[in-house]
Amino acid sequence: MNKAKLLRRVSSLAFSMQEFRLFLDTHPDDADAQQLFNTYQKKYEAAKEEYEKQFGPLTLNGYNTDEWLKDPWPWDNADNG
Repeated sequence: MNKAKLLRRVSSLAFSMQEFRLFLDTHPDDADAQQLFNTYQKKYEAAKEEYEKQFGPLTLNGYNTDEWLKDPWPWDNADNG
């Protein structure tokens, strides 16, 4: 699967999970909705894992480093006029 298609899949699964969360806020005893939420959550985790294996992390969770601190800041450059 190409990058754009896989990212679209991850995004659509995340959207579905959000919609189920909102529904479950008002229908907390709906077992079918809870089961569907759990199913979509597993699909989301699998798609996210596949994306991250191929193209790198989607979020900072677990991947946050301080490498960006080593770059010069804009005011560190003498060429800033």
